[in-house]
Amino acid sequence: MLFNSLTFVVFFALVVALYWSIHGWKLRKNLLVSASYIFYGAWNPPFAVLLFATTAMDFWLGRQIAKAQTPPGKRRWLVASVCMNLSMLGFFKYGNFLLQNFQWLIERFGIIYRPPHLDILLPVGISFYTFHSLSYTLDIYRGVLKPTRSLRDFVLAVSFFPQLVAGPIVRAGDFLPQLVNPPTLKVGQFCWGLLLMTLGLFEKVVLADTLLSGSADHVFSYPGPLVALDSWLGVMAFAGQIFFDFAGYSACAIGAALCLGFHLKDNFRFPYAAIGFSDFWRRWHISLSTFLRDYLYIPLGGNQVRPVRATSNLVIVMFVGGLWHGAAWTFVVWGLLHGSYLVIERVVRIFCTDLRWLNNPIGWAAGGVATLFGVCIAWVFFRAPDFAVASRMLSGMFGGHARGDAILSTREIVQVGSVVCGMIAAHWLLRDSSIEIAVTRLPRWVIASTWAFMACAIIFNQGHGNAFIYFQF
Repeated sequence: MLFNSLTFVVFFALVVALYWSIHGWKLRKNLLVSASYIFYGAWNPPFAVLLFATTAMDFWLGRQIAKAQTPPGKRRWLVASVCMNLSMLGFFKYGNFLLQNFQWLIERFGIIYRPPHLDILLPVGISFYTFHSLSYTLDIYRGVLKPTRSLRDFVLAVSFFPQLVAGPIVRAGDFLPQLVNPPTLKVGQFCWGLLLMTLGLFEKVVLADTLLSGSADHVFSYPGPLVALDSWLGVMAFAGQIFFDFAGYSACAIGAALCLGFHLKDNFRFPYAAIGFSDFWRRWHISLSTFLRDYLYIPLGGNQVRPVRATSNLVIVMFVGGLWHGAAWTFVVWGLLHGSYLVIERVVRIFCTDLRWLNNPIGWAAGGVATLFGVCIAWVFFRAPDFAVASRMLSGMFGGHARGDAILSTREIVQVGSVVCGMIAAHWLLRDSSIEIAVTRLPRWVIASTWAFMACAIIFNQGHGNAFIYFQF
């Protein structure tokens, strides 16, 4: 069930109407659990059973961690939770990837082995809901969260349908407290939620799917050499596409939650106006970057250890972040590239203590351009299906194809250039602000007109039905 489908519109309208018409808080939570499992089961009903089984197991393991009297006892129950969650994720998402790499490795020693191809169907959103559930046992072990007595509440925290299949990654510790007391219907909050959903669908349907995805697909699927202009425009088109696609989903999820009286944290904060790569990761996929920071980087020692160890921690975290996105070495390279960017930035800050030259508009612009340049280089590996395509793209971007082909039409060049430039300009204008603040400063007639324009544009551009990119993760 896609957010950008008529089915979801009808489903959401029915859920919202029933939710606010029911007075009992327990009944309303039961409704949300049922709606969430219907939403997820619409993809593949058997996987709803898997979702419930892993959730119930973490609920029980969380209680065991809290009951354990000694640190080793708590640690054993936590290890059980981590192994259970990661084994499920590993089997469904990385089973074939691990077999293929094992086959390649033993062939280096002269052993010929032809493993069967596992016909594994990837459960939608397994990377997201695994982290939703795992955050519960991790926080209980860390002593920052007490186990809930209600299985239903924990099931709802993990499976809440707005954020279930593509995030944001919502920690149990952030969501469970909101289930204690029933929210009240606030007209302003409800309207703001609808506006965010409209904005998210506009970003997805109009900007990502209609204006950018065609050019990105055209360039990355072209088998021959390309001129530098088309190569760069293809990468920039994908940079815009993945932002509008993923940020659009996050906006829809946050807006849908607000319509039901819940608050989810922002997942994006104008990342293409970042100055430096640490700043980029404070703005891009914030729920993942903070999850890896709190549950992996800091336990490894963070930056409170020797410089060599600290840089190694950065690389490890970004390696895991890359692998989290997909079972392919191109994703690993994408993560390692960002890890190397962070290491270089850290080294520069250590040896160049006087960075006053950056504290002016020229320095900010230079830092922003350098950051965007590095991010786009990394996007090549994220988007390319294999290293051959990535190599061809990079060769075209850096002038390796002097006689490359020009495949983008003038319309596509203008279209991609206009959308991407507008996106970057908007990010820089709002980098130290927020959408909420920007909207409150606008006259009501401007808000109403823009809202109507986005709604009409969504309706006129329906028909693609493209799934959100992060559904595959």
